[in-house]
Amino acid sequence: MSKRYTAEFKRDAVALVRSSPHRNVTEIARELGVSPEGLRGWVKQDRTDRGEGGSGELTSPEREELTRLRRQNLEQQKTIEILRKAAAYFAAETTR
Repeated sequence: MSKRYTAEFKRDAVALVRSSPHRNVTEIARELGVSPEGLRGWVKQDRTDRGEGGSGELTSPEREELTRLRRQNLEQQKTIEILRKAAAYFAAETTR
């Protein structure tokens, strides 16, 4: 089971990596008690958020908006399906 870390903890961990160029991420991750892969992901996301990431990488606000829009899209698809079924039901009722 994965742990959840606060935004403040992540921000501080990334700041520690950025301020310690002579130390590697694995060493810092061990010191903080987090997985090296997780810390690398946080650092990579921080670089993207600062505009230093590669093309096509989403910033945190863009990622949050994409998640929200996907959730909204799914909800709308369910609503459309319900309306389709209701329309078919009422169309069948009026032909009787």
